[in-house]
Amino acid sequence: MVGGGIAGVSAAVVLAERGVAVTLLEAAETLGGRLGAWPHTLPDGSGQVVEHGFHAFFRHYDTWRSILRRIDPELGFLRPVEGYPVISRRWPAEDLGDLPAAPPLNLLALFARSPSLRLREIAGADASLGFALLAHDPEDTAARFDGMSAGEFLARLGVSERARQMLFEAFARSFFCDQAGLSAAELVAMFHYYFLGNPAGIGFDAPAEDHLTAIWAPLAAYLRGLGADIRVGMRVTSLERAGRAWRVHGAGGSVEAEHVVLALDPGALRTLLGGSPVAPDLAGRAAALSVAPPFAVTRLWLDRDVRPERAVFSAVSGEPTLDSVTVYSRLEGESARWAARTGGSVVELHSYACRAPDVTTATARMRAELAGLWPETAAAEVVHLQERLEATAPAFPPGTAGTRPGVVTDAPGVRVAGDFVECPYPSGLMERAAMTGVLAANDVLAAEGAGPEEIRGIAARGLLAGLPVHRLGRLGPAVPRPEPAPR
Repeated sequence: MVGGGIAGVSAAVVLAERGVAVTLLEAAETLGGRLGAWPHTLPDGSGQVVEHGFHAFFRHYDTWRSILRRIDPELGFLRPVEGYPVISRRWPAEDLGDLPAAPPLNLLALFARSPSLRLREIAGADASLGFALLAHDPEDTAARFDGMSAGEFLARLGVSERARQMLFEAFARSFFCDQAGLSAAELVAMFHYYFLGNPAGIGFDAPAEDHLTAIWAPLAAYLRGLGADIRVGMRVTSLERAGRAWRVHGAGGSVEAEHVVLALDPGALRTLLGGSPVAPDLAGRAAALSVAPPFAVTRLWLDRDVRPERAVFSAVSGEPTLDSVTVYSRLEGESARWAARTGGSVVELHSYACRAPDVTTATARMRAELAGLWPETAAAEVVHLQERLEATAPAFPPGTAGTRPGVVTDAPGVRVAGDFVECPYPSGLMERAAMTGVLAANDVLAAEGAGPEEIRGIAARGLLAGLPVHRLGRLGPAVPRPEPAPR
């Protein structure tokens, strides 16, 4: 197992439980990937654990939650995060949470209460593109919209600027891509997965303690209890065929295995396979992978609290840099205890597709934009900050549907897992990572004559899939149909 994030650990759990000898290699000193966490000492000498950033554990993440139930069958470490507000300087906040769970009731309720969806706001909308959001079909959506960017889709949708910014743009940016670099087909698929086809509702939970304490330390202990060998701080540099097995080379030595699961971020996979003699289709697909623009995460320890009505998590619309803000001192135990002891607060700022030249500039811009949204933060003194700017998230640019690696490859014994991997079921972000990890484990089990781990998911097709809705409304120029991906 190469990579100790959600995908790699999910595969390792399923295999180790079935008695497969598992060796998990992780380049970082802790498990978790983009959900990772590590100890950090504050200037006052107190210790905290910091993370790559806030993540929402949506309630329809069935595969990931199944893995987490191995360490907590009742998922007692998760707490509901109330609401899903989108905030803006121009318009009143809108809440995407607290809607009926099942579609189409959630959509009807949103239309009933959202001022961004009043008749005057959507009077000029292209009905064809609007219905496309309700008619997701994996093959048809990719064929019709993969050649179009999310930005072009939203522009052609024709809703008001308010509806576009408050309901669509904030959602689109949460996938780490700017709108020009995100396929419209991926945008439609994610609308279907997270909202329009999601029977669990848009509500989500988050761990009540840091990710290291709540997730990664218990999962590591669980795996070791099953006999798994976990080696952190071991960056894999290449792999090569060794008879019927593979030899995986890293800074700490080599490991030989008949089955290999590559659970890396897209840039790391591209680099690894670029220097390894593997089968041509896998090599070509890895070489063509795109990495999203850098994302910035800045956690601020402030000398005072924010106003009591501020939500734990808020998506941000209309700001050049700031995309979301999380009040960690109202979310996570250690941050809450620090705030109670000092009278301060812990606030985390995110920029998902950050164009700032460096992390210092990104932090300054996000702080200034936060002050415009939450004026009480302008006078707050920063007791401490922890900031990162990194590019490890996948991109889904127009024209790339069908070109990314799948779980099963043309390299015998090599599987690929991660949140960028082509998946036969609707999924996104953490759930896609977990699902492809389990699918990779299932392929190993099949090769060994064992049955699969169950996978559950949502319906692949939207409410209106199969209906001739493309003939409705005003249509723009035809979207070019992409050429089939080479196999």
